[in-house]
Amino acid sequence: MVSAALASTLARRNIHYGWVVVAATFLTMLVTAGAMGAPGVLIKPLQDEFGWETSQISSALAIRLILFGFMGPFAAAFMNYFGVRKVIVFALALIGAGFVGSLFMTKLWHLLALWGIVVGFGTGLTAVVLAATISTRWFTKHRGLVVGMLSASSATGQLVFLPLMAELTERYGWRSTVFFVCAMIMVAALAVLAFMRDRPADLNLPSLGETQVTPPPASITLGAALMTPITTLREIAKTSTFWILFATFFICGLSTNGLIQTHFVTLCGDFGIVPVAAASVLAVMGIFDFFGTIGSGWLSDRFDNRWLLFWYYGLRGLSLLYLPFNDFSFYGLSIFAVFYGLDWIATVPPTVKIAADRFGREKAGLVFGWVFAGHQLGAATAAYGAGLSRTELSSYLPAFFVAGAFCLLASILAITLKKSGLTAPAPAAAH
Repeated sequence: MVSAALASTLARRNIHYGWVVVAATFLTMLVTAGAMGAPGVLIKPLQDEFGWETSQISSALAIRLILFGFMGPFAAAFMNYFGVRKVIVFALALIGAGFVGSLFMTKLWHLLALWGIVVGFGTGLTAVVLAATISTRWFTKHRGLVVGMLSASSATGQLVFLPLMAELTERYGWRSTVFFVCAMIMVAALAVLAFMRDRPADLNLPSLGETQVTPPPASITLGAALMTPITTLREIAKTSTFWILFATFFICGLSTNGLIQTHFVTLCGDFGIVPVAAASVLAVMGIFDFFGTIGSGWLSDRFDNRWLLFWYYGLRGLSLLYLPFNDFSFYGLSIFAVFYGLDWIATVPPTVKIAADRFGREKAGLVFGWVFAGHQLGAATAAYGAGLSRTELSSYLPAFFVAGAFCLLASILAITLKKSGLTAPAPAAAH
């Protein structure tokens, strides 16, 4: 097998195969995030061709974001039962099917079904929960850094492809962007088939930072696997730690991909900025986010994660409150892109670390899956709410004021978390 031969070659050079898995995961999350971000440049073309209103298109995107989030805990369960490799390949096929089907849509319900439900399910299986699963299975050492790298790929993929997608859409129509997304999905699927493995034990390796090979857990039935997220939720819902993480991540989604990723291009269009230029600003955010999130992963291995979240949410809130007051010039948007980009998804590594510290390594993926559901519920709220604001009030700006204010609230909530230490969800669980 390719992976076995490569693992042996790398071992002779003292390189752990986990980094190959990280590379394949990085590409997968980059591509699926690009697919998530594609509709952001397609709102106006869909309006022009089909006559749909912003709020109608936003409703499909909101459905997608909700499914993207609420699939997270079950995605972790599916990965535990079927294996990471099979789940990722299936997810990529589902996303590709949703985009291919959209080439032939003519009615609004087609958009709701394809970009809302089908793409929502597919992207939900490869959400940030995948980063948490890979990092906890393959890494004991450098875990925070790996979460930062993979989270950066997800956020960056939502932004860096947008200028190219906007250019393709402007020159050749929105369907050319759909073809581009499908081509990226095919490349990612081939990489996963060649290099992805479920656990280090599949290659007789310990996780990086350990010396003993950890055997895979005992197999369980599919029904038991599907019930695991529910039983985990019942346990963690009894703790204040979970609800604080859930609330802050709701606000994280409210202030990032639900608002900026979905509506920023259209917002700039309201101020006379063409889509390609607006998408380029988003790409700049993606570049700064890449370094900001990796840096956040490095910091989360070394500093109190509660205070990292305090600063991340606070600075993001101030940047969102600043945006409506700038003149939407190149200079003003550049300042926003730098400060907001550094903080785009820097909240993920500290949140994953807190979840693992408080609830244990084995439950980290499932716990973060439910926390991430809050993120996407917030994203869906912003995706639809901002679209409704533009339709009813002829302006996106009220949505930015609301998001900025909520970020300041999240900053305060983060420091109310108790200091690090394993949280016992309930006496029954301990028993």
